[in-house]
Amino acid sequence: MRNSLLKIALMALTVSVPAIVFAAPEPEREVPPRLDLPGAIQFALENNFDIRQARERIKQQDGLLVEIRSRSIPNADLSYYYTKFDKKRLEPMQRITDQDWAVELSVTQTLFAGGAVSSSISAQKYRREAALLELRSVINNSLFAVRAKFYSVLLAKKKINVAEQSLNLLEEQLKTVRDRYNAGTLSKFDLLRSEVAVANGKPPLIRARNAFRISIEELRQVLGFTTATSSNLTKTPEFLGELTYEPTEIELAAAIESARANRPELQQLYKLEQAADKSLSAAKGNYWPSLGVGAGYQIKKSAAYDDLGKTREGWSAIARGSWAIFDGRATAGKVAQARSALSQMKLTSAEQQLAIDVEVRRAHSALQEAAELVTASKAVVEQADESVRLAKARFDAGTATQLDVLQSQVALTDARTNEVESLYNHTIALASLRKAMGMADAYAPTSS
Repeated sequence: MRNSLLKIALMALTVSVPAIVFAAPEPEREVPPRLDLPGAIQFALENNFDIRQARERIKQQDGLLVEIRSRSIPNADLSYYYTKFDKKRLEPMQRITDQDWAVELSVTQTLFAGGAVSSSISAQKYRREAALLELRSVINNSLFAVRAKFYSVLLAKKKINVAEQSLNLLEEQLKTVRDRYNAGTLSKFDLLRSEVAVANGKPPLIRARNAFRISIEELRQVLGFTTATSSNLTKTPEFLGELTYEPTEIELAAAIESARANRPELQQLYKLEQAADKSLSAAKGNYWPSLGVGAGYQIKKSAAYDDLGKTREGWSAIARGSWAIFDGRATAGKVAQARSALSQMKLTSAEQQLAIDVEVRRAHSALQEAAELVTASKAVVEQADESVRLAKARFDAGTATQLDVLQSQVALTDARTNEVESLYNHTIALASLRKAMGMADAYAPTSS
């Protein structure tokens, strides 16, 4: 026993230099040649920074649980000291040496703490479960953001097509007007008006291309895609997918019921309510006495000899109890704080449920609006396309002016823009309602 304690003491006296740990840089990634929505979702699950931070918070709660549990299991402590005195401090007749040392190993165990320890452990377990539910919430929100940004890329790409089609129509009309001007059937004014229309058609295309570039960067941010290599600075993947319309009927009552049953935010708050209730029990535990036991074994240098190797050793046992009969009402204050925290958590849960109900109602209404706009915009595109065809035919026949053709082309561009925006809004509205209902993303594995 003596040799073991001495070895442990020598190891503890060894001074170690702390290592300086730097955060590892984010890995460099190559831009893929093509990217679809399922691939974006899977990448975000592993690399989105909000999701990664939420996973780390679970590890933090695990550490807190280990820390709190330590109060319920035996604790072992090794203490040691070595002292050397200046001989000038010693009286001539003192039989005390100028060196002293001791090593002691002690073990303590809390037997009773008024339920404070067990309640604290239970409270922390609920907090860890709340952290797991927070992760689910973060995943749902982050993947919705990925969907929204991916659809924004598709929208921006579609708007480029609309702007290009519009410019092509204007350029074709300019060619027709120029030919007729050269033939002497149209005036210089008609030619200038057509040239101005072509010039005015270029800025929307420029803005659409810039919006496409910006939407890609915003998607990269929510994906957590980090890269700084020169080969990737201007590289753009081919984005696969289309903005489509699929009629979807979801009853409002069913949507609200689903949200109340499945939203992780509500489940998280319920777990935090339970944790607050256990924290209240832990605070009340201070009203009760505490009881603990311990045992130890000590080896120390004998004071009767100068030789450092001459020792005395032995064991000890102790039972210790305490009861704060009056602590200046400190415990009462802690109990009042814990009770108020529980009441606040219940109010927060009720407030959150109301907010989620409103969120579902708004998302459901937005989906209805988007569906109606899709239907209306499709009909308008067909009408506007036919209007352009008729205007050109009448212009060629000399029964319509160039202004009629330009106005019909502008109306067609507006109709096409409204159509792609309505498809985008419907897609976003459906995803928003699914998120509000607490439904996991279709491409996210349940084990995320």
